[in-house]
Amino acid sequence: MRSHTDNKPVVAILTMSDSHGYFRGNQQNFEDIVKTGQKMGFPVYVVTAKDLKLTEDRIKGFTLNDEETWEQQYFPLPQVIYNRIPQREDELRPAVRQKIKECMKHPSISLFNPHFFNKWHLFEWLRSSKATEHLVPKTKRFTSVSTLQKMLERYPCLYLKPESGKAGKGIMMLRYQRDKLLPYRLKVQHHRSSTTYKTRNLYRLWARIKSETGSARYIIQQGIELASVNNRHFDLRALLQKNNKGLWGVTGVGARMAGSKSITTHVPRGGTIEDPSKLLSDVFGSEMSAVILNRVRTTAIIIARQIEKASGYEHGEMSMDLGIDESGNIWFFEANAKPMKFDEPHIRKRSLKRIFQYSEYLSNQPKM
Repeated sequence: MRSHTDNKPVVAILTMSDSHGYFRGNQQNFEDIVKTGQKMGFPVYVVTAKDLKLTEDRIKGFTLNDEETWEQQYFPLPQVIYNRIPQREDELRPAVRQKIKECMKHPSISLFNPHFFNKWHLFEWLRSSKATEHLVPKTKRFTSVSTLQKMLERYPCLYLKPESGKAGKGIMMLRYQRDKLLPYRLKVQHHRSSTTYKTRNLYRLWARIKSETGSARYIIQQGIELASVNNRHFDLRALLQKNNKGLWGVTGVGARMAGSKSITTHVPRGGTIEDPSKLLSDVFGSEMSAVILNRVRTTAIIIARQIEKASGYEHGEMSMDLGIDESGNIWFFEANAKPMKFDEPHIRKRSLKRIFQYSEYLSNQPKM
Protein backbone atom coordinates (compact mmCIF):
# COMPACT_ATOMS: atom_id res chain seq x y z
CA MET A 1 0.00 0.00 0.00
CA ARG A 2 1.32 3.47 -0.87
CA SER A 3 1.43 6.04 1.88
CA HIS A 4 0.84 9.01 -0.47
CA THR A 5 -2.45 8.35 -2.15
CA ASP A 6 -2.20 11.75 -3.88
CA ASN A 7 0.95 10.62 -5.72
CA LYS A 8 0.36 8.63 -8.86
CA PRO A 9 1.88 5.13 -8.88
CA VAL A 10 4.83 4.35 -11.15
CA VAL A 11 3.54 2.21 -14.03
CA ALA A 12 5.77 0.01 -16.20
CA ILE A 13 4.75 -1.66 -19.47
CA LEU A 14 6.47 -5.03 -19.64
CA THR A 15 7.77 -6.34 -22.96
CA MET A 16 10.78 -8.12 -24.51
CA SER A 17 14.10 -6.73 -25.72
CA ASP A 18 15.10 -6.87 -29.39
CA SER A 19 18.55 -7.49 -30.84
CA HIS A 20 19.29 -3.75 -31.19
CA GLY A 21 19.08 -2.88 -27.50
CA TYR A 22 15.51 -1.63 -27.93
CA PHE A 23 12.23 -3.40 -27.28
CA ARG A 24 9.68 -5.46 -29.20
CA GLY A 25 5.91 -5.16 -29.34
CA ASN A 26 3.48 -2.72 -30.91
CA GLN A 27 5.47 0.55 -30.76
CA GLN A 28 2.47 2.69 -31.69
CA ASN A 29 0.45 1.12 -28.90
CA PHE A 30 3.25 1.72 -26.37
CA GLU A 31 3.55 5.31 -27.57
CA ASP A 32 -0.19 5.92 -27.05
CA ILE A 33 -0.08 4.33 -23.58
CA VAL A 34 2.95 6.36 -22.44
CA LYS A 35 1.50 9.64 -23.80
CA THR A 36 -1.84 8.98 -22.07
CA GLY A 37 -0.09 8.18 -18.79
CA GLN A 38 2.06 11.30 -18.99
CA LYS A 39 -1.02 13.46 -19.68
CA MET A 40 -2.75 11.93 -16.65
CA GLY A 41 0.31 12.63 -14.47
CA PHE A 42 1.62 9.07 -14.12
CA PRO A 43 5.34 8.25 -14.16
CA VAL A 44 5.28 5.59 -16.93
CA TYR A 45 7.92 3.70 -18.89
CA VAL A 46 8.48 0.61 -21.03
CA VAL A 47 10.70 -2.08 -19.50
CA THR A 48 11.99 -5.34 -20.96
CA ALA A 49 11.85 -8.60 -18.98
CA LYS A 50 15.66 -8.62 -19.09
CA ASP A 51 16.03 -5.12 -17.59
CA LEU A 52 13.36 -5.55 -14.91
CA LYS A 53 15.66 -6.32 -11.97
CA LEU A 54 13.45 -6.44 -8.91
CA THR A 55 16.30 -6.25 -6.41
CA GLU A 56 17.57 -2.91 -7.78
CA ASP A 57 16.22 0.51 -6.79
CA ARG A 58 16.66 1.90 -10.29
CA ILE A 59 15.49 0.23 -13.47
CA LYS A 60 16.60 0.85 -17.03
CA GLY A 61 13.53 1.65 -19.14
CA PHE A 62 12.30 3.67 -22.12
CA THR A 63 10.10 6.72 -22.22
CA LEU A 64 9.13 9.39 -24.74
CA ASN A 65 11.09 12.64 -24.53
CA ASP A 66 9.87 16.11 -25.61
CA GLU A 67 10.66 15.31 -29.26
CA GLU A 68 8.41 12.25 -28.89
CA THR A 69 11.23 9.79 -29.53
CA TRP A 70 12.13 6.86 -27.28
CA GLU A 71 14.87 7.53 -24.79
CA GLN A 72 16.48 5.17 -22.31
CA GLN A 73 16.62 6.39 -18.72
CA TYR A 74 16.73 5.06 -15.17
CA PHE A 75 13.41 4.83 -13.33
CA PRO A 76 12.21 3.83 -9.87
CA LEU A 77 10.87 0.31 -9.39
CA PRO A 78 7.25 0.21 -10.66
CA GLN A 79 4.28 -0.23 -8.35
CA VAL A 80 2.11 -1.53 -11.20
CA ILE A 81 3.20 -3.66 -14.15
CA TYR A 82 1.06 -3.89 -17.27
CA ASN A 83 2.06 -7.10 -19.02
CA ARG A 84 2.35 -6.61 -22.81
CA ILE A 85 4.83 -9.38 -23.61
CA PRO A 86 4.05 -9.76 -27.31
CA GLN A 87 4.28 -13.47 -28.14
CA ARG A 88 3.22 -16.72 -26.47
CA GLU A 89 6.69 -18.11 -27.23
CA ASP A 90 8.24 -15.25 -25.21
CA GLU A 91 6.00 -15.92 -22.26
CA LEU A 92 6.90 -19.60 -22.25
CA ARG A 93 10.62 -18.95 -21.80
CA PRO A 94 11.69 -20.14 -18.34
CA ALA A 95 13.42 -16.83 -17.51
CA VAL A 96 10.31 -14.85 -18.42
CA ARG A 97 7.97 -17.13 -16.50
CA GLN A 98 10.25 -16.82 -13.50
CA LYS A 99 10.26 -13.01 -13.79
CA ILE A 100 6.44 -12.85 -13.95
CA LYS A 101 6.23 -15.15 -10.92
CA GLU A 102 8.64 -12.90 -8.97
CA CYS A 103 6.60 -9.80 -9.87
CA MET A 104 3.42 -11.46 -8.64
CA LYS A 105 5.03 -12.42 -5.34
CA HIS A 106 6.67 -9.02 -4.84
CA PRO A 107 5.28 -7.22 -1.76
CA SER A 108 4.99 -3.79 -3.39
CA ILE A 109 4.27 -4.60 -7.06
CA SER A 110 0.93 -5.45 -8.68
CA LEU A 111 1.05 -7.13 -12.08
CA PHE A 112 -2.05 -7.71 -14.18
CA ASN A 113 -2.72 -10.00 -17.17
CA PRO A 114 0.01 -12.50 -16.28
CA HIS A 115 -0.55 -14.95 -19.17
CA PHE A 116 -2.03 -15.44 -22.60
CA PHE A 117 -5.18 -17.58 -22.61
CA ASN A 118 -5.39 -21.07 -24.07
CA LYS A 119 -8.61 -21.70 -26.04
CA TRP A 120 -9.26 -25.10 -24.51
CA HIS A 121 -8.87 -23.76 -20.96
CA LEU A 122 -11.24 -20.87 -21.72
CA PHE A 123 -13.99 -23.26 -22.84
CA GLU A 124 -13.38 -25.49 -19.80
CA TRP A 125 -13.59 -22.51 -17.44
CA LEU A 126 -16.84 -21.26 -18.97
CA ARG A 127 -18.36 -24.73 -19.04
CA SER A 128 -17.70 -25.10 -15.32
CA SER A 129 -20.19 -22.37 -14.36
CA LYS A 130 -23.99 -22.45 -14.62
CA ALA A 131 -23.92 -18.77 -15.55
CA THR A 132 -21.78 -19.28 -18.67
CA GLU A 133 -22.01 -22.93 -19.82
CA HIS A 134 -24.85 -22.26 -22.30
CA LEU A 135 -22.73 -19.64 -24.13
CA VAL A 136 -20.09 -22.13 -25.31
CA PRO A 137 -20.49 -24.05 -28.58
CA LYS A 138 -19.89 -27.81 -28.22
CA THR A 139 -16.10 -28.21 -28.14
CA LYS A 140 -13.76 -31.20 -28.06
CA ARG A 141 -10.02 -31.63 -28.27
CA PHE A 142 -8.99 -32.74 -31.75
CA THR A 143 -7.35 -36.05 -30.89
CA SER A 144 -8.77 -38.89 -32.96
CA VAL A 145 -10.63 -39.76 -36.13
CA SER A 146 -13.54 -41.08 -34.04
CA THR A 147 -13.92 -37.71 -32.24
CA LEU A 148 -14.07 -36.09 -35.67
CA GLN A 149 -16.64 -38.57 -36.91
CA LYS A 150 -18.87 -38.25 -33.83
CA MET A 151 -18.81 -34.45 -34.02
CA LEU A 152 -19.65 -34.52 -37.75
CA GLU A 153 -22.59 -36.82 -37.11
CA ARG A 154 -24.03 -34.28 -34.65
CA TYR A 155 -23.07 -31.03 -36.36
CA PRO A 156 -22.95 -30.59 -40.16
CA CYS A 157 -20.52 -27.67 -39.80
CA LEU A 158 -17.41 -27.65 -37.59
CA TYR A 159 -14.52 -25.31 -36.95
CA LEU A 160 -10.98 -26.47 -36.20
CA LYS A 161 -8.95 -23.95 -34.23
CA PRO A 162 -5.42 -23.99 -32.80
CA GLU A 163 -5.48 -23.89 -28.97
CA SER A 164 -2.90 -21.11 -28.95
CA GLY A 165 -3.95 -19.30 -32.11
CA LYS A 166 -4.06 -15.57 -32.77
CA ALA A 167 -5.93 -13.34 -35.26
CA GLY A 168 -7.64 -16.25 -36.98
CA LYS A 169 -4.40 -17.97 -38.01
CA GLY A 170 -4.73 -21.70 -38.69
CA ILE A 171 -8.55 -21.86 -38.52
CA MET A 172 -10.31 -24.40 -40.77
CA MET A 173 -13.98 -25.01 -41.49
CA LEU A 174 -15.38 -28.46 -42.16
CA ARG A 175 -18.77 -29.32 -43.65
CA TYR A 176 -20.38 -32.68 -44.25
CA GLN A 177 -22.86 -32.55 -47.15
CA ARG A 178 -24.28 -36.05 -47.44
CA ASP A 179 -26.00 -35.48 -50.83
CA LYS A 180 -22.70 -34.60 -52.54
CA LEU A 181 -20.45 -37.08 -54.34
CA LEU A 182 -17.51 -35.80 -52.23
CA PRO A 183 -19.37 -35.04 -48.98
CA TYR A 184 -16.45 -33.91 -46.78
CA ARG A 185 -15.50 -30.27 -47.49
CA LEU A 186 -12.53 -28.78 -45.65
CA LYS A 187 -11.98 -25.05 -46.09
CA VAL A 188 -8.48 -23.92 -45.14
CA GLN A 189 -7.87 -20.25 -44.39
CA HIS A 190 -4.76 -18.64 -45.92
CA HIS A 191 -3.70 -15.03 -45.46
CA ARG A 192 -6.63 -13.44 -47.32
CA SER A 193 -8.08 -16.36 -49.26
CA SER A 194 -8.97 -19.97 -48.64
CA THR A 195 -8.86 -23.31 -50.44
CA THR A 196 -11.40 -26.11 -50.20
CA TYR A 197 -10.36 -29.75 -50.10
CA LYS A 198 -13.08 -32.31 -50.96
CA THR A 199 -13.11 -36.05 -50.34
CA ARG A 200 -15.52 -38.94 -49.73
CA ASN A 201 -13.12 -40.74 -47.43
CA LEU A 202 -12.99 -39.88 -43.72
CA TYR A 203 -9.44 -41.21 -43.32
CA ARG A 204 -8.19 -39.11 -46.23
CA LEU A 205 -9.86 -36.11 -44.63
CA TRP A 206 -8.15 -36.92 -41.32
CA ALA A 207 -4.75 -37.19 -43.03
CA ARG A 208 -5.28 -33.85 -44.76
CA ILE A 209 -6.24 -32.12 -41.52
CA LYS A 210 -3.19 -33.61 -39.76
CA SER A 211 -0.92 -32.30 -42.53
CA GLU A 212 -2.40 -28.81 -41.95
CA THR A 213 -2.22 -28.86 -38.14
CA GLY A 214 1.27 -30.38 -37.85
CA SER A 215 2.25 -30.68 -34.19
CA ALA A 216 -0.01 -27.84 -33.00
CA ARG A 217 -2.81 -28.75 -30.59
CA TYR A 218 -6.27 -28.14 -32.00
CA ILE A 219 -9.84 -28.01 -30.78
CA ILE A 220 -12.88 -28.98 -32.82
CA GLN A 221 -16.02 -26.94 -32.38
CA GLN A 222 -19.65 -26.90 -33.41
CA GLY A 223 -20.23 -24.32 -36.17
CA ILE A 224 -22.86 -21.72 -35.30
CA GLU A 225 -25.00 -20.20 -38.08
CA LEU A 226 -24.27 -16.56 -37.40
CA ALA A 227 -26.47 -13.64 -38.33
CA SER A 228 -25.33 -12.21 -41.65
CA VAL A 229 -25.82 -9.20 -43.89
CA ASN A 230 -25.48 -9.64 -47.69
CA ASN A 231 -24.32 -13.24 -47.10
CA ARG A 232 -21.37 -12.06 -45.02
CA HIS A 233 -21.49 -13.15 -41.39
CA PHE A 234 -20.28 -10.92 -38.58
CA ASP A 235 -19.36 -11.14 -34.93
CA LEU A 236 -18.92 -8.66 -32.13
CA ARG A 237 -15.69 -7.67 -30.35
CA ALA A 238 -16.10 -6.49 -26.81
CA LEU A 239 -13.30 -4.80 -24.88
CA LEU A 240 -13.57 -5.27 -21.13
CA GLN A 241 -11.44 -3.44 -18.61
CA LYS A 242 -11.52 -2.84 -14.91
CA ASN A 243 -12.23 0.69 -13.78
CA ASN A 244 -10.97 2.92 -10.96
CA LYS A 245 -13.01 0.84 -8.48
CA GLY A 246 -11.48 -2.43 -9.68
CA LEU A 247 -14.75 -3.59 -11.30
CA TRP A 248 -15.23 -5.01 -14.79
CA GLY A 249 -16.87 -2.70 -17.30
CA VAL A 250 -17.39 -2.78 -21.07
CA THR A 251 -15.12 -0.16 -22.65
CA GLY A 252 -16.75 -0.66 -26.04
CA VAL A 253 -18.25 -3.09 -28.52
CA GLY A 254 -17.20 -3.20 -32.16
CA ALA A 255 -18.31 -5.41 -35.04
CA ARG A 256 -16.22 -7.30 -37.60
CA MET A 257 -17.63 -8.67 -40.83
CA ALA A 258 -16.04 -11.60 -42.64
CA GLY A 259 -14.33 -11.04 -45.98
CA SER A 260 -16.10 -12.62 -48.93
CA LYS A 261 -13.52 -15.44 -49.16
CA SER A 262 -12.70 -15.68 -45.48
CA ILE A 263 -13.70 -18.15 -42.77
CA THR A 264 -13.10 -15.62 -40.00
CA THR A 265 -13.95 -11.96 -39.42
CA HIS A 266 -10.37 -10.89 -38.56
CA VAL A 267 -9.36 -7.69 -40.36
CA PRO A 268 -5.89 -9.00 -41.41
CA ARG A 269 -7.78 -11.78 -43.24
CA GLY A 270 -10.03 -9.48 -45.24
CA GLY A 271 -12.63 -8.71 -42.54
CA THR A 272 -14.05 -5.19 -42.23
CA ILE A 273 -14.82 -2.92 -39.27
CA GLU A 274 -18.53 -2.19 -38.95
CA ASP A 275 -20.99 -0.48 -36.62
CA PRO A 276 -22.58 -3.14 -34.38
CA SER A 277 -25.95 -1.44 -33.93
CA LYS A 278 -26.30 -0.86 -37.67
CA LEU A 279 -25.58 -4.53 -38.50
CA LEU A 280 -27.88 -5.80 -35.76
CA SER A 281 -30.63 -3.40 -36.87
CA ASP A 282 -30.33 -4.69 -40.45
CA VAL A 283 -30.97 -8.23 -39.20
CA PHE A 284 -33.25 -7.82 -36.17
CA GLY A 285 -34.67 -4.27 -36.45
CA SER A 286 -33.61 -1.28 -34.36
CA GLU A 287 -35.58 -2.04 -31.17
CA MET A 288 -34.30 -5.60 -30.95
CA SER A 289 -30.80 -4.42 -31.85
CA ALA A 290 -30.65 -2.25 -28.71
CA VAL A 291 -31.91 -5.16 -26.58
CA ILE A 292 -29.27 -7.53 -28.02
CA LEU A 293 -26.44 -5.00 -27.51
CA ASN A 294 -27.45 -4.57 -23.87
CA ARG A 295 -27.48 -8.33 -23.42
CA VAL A 296 -24.05 -8.52 -25.05
CA ARG A 297 -22.65 -6.03 -22.51
CA THR A 298 -24.07 -7.83 -19.47
CA THR A 299 -23.05 -11.24 -20.82
CA ALA A 300 -19.51 -10.06 -21.55
CA ILE A 301 -19.08 -8.93 -17.92
CA ILE A 302 -20.39 -12.27 -16.60
CA ILE A 303 -17.89 -14.06 -18.90
CA ALA A 304 -14.96 -11.85 -17.82
CA ARG A 305 -15.70 -12.49 -14.12
CA GLN A 306 -15.88 -16.24 -14.68
CA ILE A 307 -12.65 -16.35 -16.73
CA GLU A 308 -10.80 -14.34 -14.09
CA LYS A 309 -12.15 -16.44 -11.23
CA ALA A 310 -11.38 -19.77 -12.94
CA SER A 311 -7.91 -18.66 -14.09
CA GLY A 312 -6.95 -17.80 -10.51
CA TYR A 313 -5.13 -14.62 -11.64
CA GLU A 314 -5.72 -10.89 -11.57
CA HIS A 315 -6.74 -9.54 -14.98
CA GLY A 316 -7.26 -5.89 -15.79
CA GLU A 317 -8.55 -6.27 -19.32
CA MET A 318 -9.53 -8.74 -22.00
CA SER A 319 -11.21 -8.63 -25.37
CA MET A 320 -13.69 -11.24 -26.50
CA ASP A 321 -15.35 -12.38 -29.72
CA LEU A 322 -19.05 -13.03 -29.38
CA GLY A 323 -21.37 -14.29 -32.09
CA ILE A 324 -25.08 -13.65 -32.51
CA ASP A 325 -26.94 -16.47 -34.23
CA GLU A 326 -29.98 -16.07 -36.48
CA SER A 327 -32.31 -16.34 -33.45
CA GLY A 328 -30.48 -13.58 -31.55
CA ASN A 329 -28.69 -15.91 -29.09
CA ILE A 330 -25.20 -14.95 -27.88
CA TRP A 331 -22.25 -17.34 -28.31
CA PHE A 332 -18.73 -17.10 -26.90
CA PHE A 333 -15.88 -17.87 -29.34
CA GLU A 334 -12.68 -16.43 -27.97
CA ALA A 335 -11.09 -14.19 -25.33
CA ASN A 336 -7.73 -12.51 -25.50
CA ALA A 337 -5.72 -11.56 -22.40
CA LYS A 338 -3.61 -9.11 -24.42
CA PRO A 339 -6.16 -7.27 -26.54
CA MET A 340 -4.97 -5.76 -29.78
CA LYS A 341 -5.72 -2.04 -30.02
CA PHE A 342 -9.28 -1.32 -31.09
CA ASP A 343 -9.57 0.64 -34.34
CA GLU A 344 -12.70 2.52 -33.21
CA PRO A 345 -11.32 5.89 -31.96
CA HIS A 346 -13.87 6.33 -29.11
CA ILE A 347 -13.14 2.84 -27.75
CA ARG A 348 -9.40 3.34 -28.17
CA LYS A 349 -9.34 6.62 -26.26
CA ARG A 350 -11.36 5.26 -23.34
CA SER A 351 -9.26 2.08 -23.21
CA LEU A 352 -6.00 4.00 -22.75
CA LYS A 353 -7.39 5.98 -19.79
CA ARG A 354 -8.81 2.84 -18.17
CA ILE A 355 -5.32 1.27 -17.99
CA PHE A 356 -4.20 4.06 -15.66
CA GLN A 357 -7.45 4.32 -13.69
CA TYR A 358 -7.18 0.63 -12.89
CA SER A 359 -3.43 0.93 -12.16
CA GLU A 360 -4.18 3.62 -9.61
CA TYR A 361 -6.86 1.45 -7.99
CA LEU A 362 -4.43 -1.51 -7.85
CA SER A 363 -1.67 0.49 -6.25
CA ASN A 364 -3.99 1.46 -3.41
CA GLN A 365 -4.88 -2.14 -2.58
CA PRO A 366 -2.87 -3.93 0.11
CA LYS A 367 -1.10 -6.96 -1.41
CA MET A 368 -2.59 -10.19 -0.05
